[in-house]
Amino acid sequence: MNRFLTAMAPLLTLVFPARATLSVVTSVPSLASLAKEVGGDHVSVVSLAGSLQDPHFVDGRPSFIVKLHDADLLAYVGAELEVGWLPSLVTNARNGGIQPGQPGNFDASSVVGGLQEVGAGVDRSQGDVHPNGNPHFLMDPRYGMRVAKALSERFALLDPAHAADYAAGWQRFAVGMRARVLAWEAAMSPFKGAAVVGFHQSIGYLTAWLGLKRAGFVEPLPGISPGPKHLAELIVLMRQRSARVIICEPWYDAETAQVVAEKAGATVVRLPGDVGSDGIPTYAAYFDHIVTSLIGALK
Repeated sequence: MNRFLTAMAPLLTLVFPARATLSVVTSVPSLASLAKEVGGDHVSVVSLAGSLQDPHFVDGRPSFIVKLHDADLLAYVGAELEVGWLPSLVTNARNGGIQPGQPGNFDASSVVGGLQEVGAGVDRSQGDVHPNGNPHFLMDPRYGMRVAKALSERFALLDPAHAADYAAGWQRFAVGMRARVLAWEAAMSPFKGAAVVGFHQSIGYLTAWLGLKRAGFVEPLPGISPGPKHLAELIVLMRQRSARVIICEPWYDAETAQVVAEKAGATVVRLPGDVGSDGIPTYAAYFDHIVTSLIGALK
């Protein structure tokens, strides 16, 4: 029997591969993509939110608690993006290593620095606002690069045996991303200063990076559905400022955005929800899609 098991060992390794060194759970797919980029074969990564789910509102499932219980690292956006659903899951997972303040708890907002302000004295009574700053910083790839670097360093802390591999993974990712960022900026440079409208304030980092001017939002307040008066005023404003694009993510009301666009003489640019939607395999490919879509609408 022992000889049989020894002979079968290579086959068993193929059928039942060894568990990756680190089990990583992320709140959103873009973080999962960054973790895979720098972690390579030494990490197994799963995202709790799907690519077409609004990350503000995710239904917690019992299976999420199981994943968190077994995780070596939890990576989340932070700045209260997931405040409505993630903290209770982390508590119920009963995994001391991923609790706040532990090495296995990675708050991406803590490493990017300089979050966009949402105004002084704001609170949740004013809509889906975030008093700690705008949490949608992953819509600027330069912030994504900071997060990826910090992830590689956290992986090395948790798994020092593969620290050199994590550093090399970060370097490979950084070289490719820096070149792509320059290419995206060059492609968008003819449209710098163009006025656009967002459905939600999530576009703030994207427009700041690309030099686009925000002429307004379909929502009167973050997370609040627009009424006829607000939409009528927005249409007038768009005409006055020659805003030719409404940027809308898939979890927002596309029909309302389309009606406003038609009356204002604009085009709706439907962003992919996140990595994984529309067949988008990576964080870099996500921005390829966004930039191509914006150029097509702004020409």
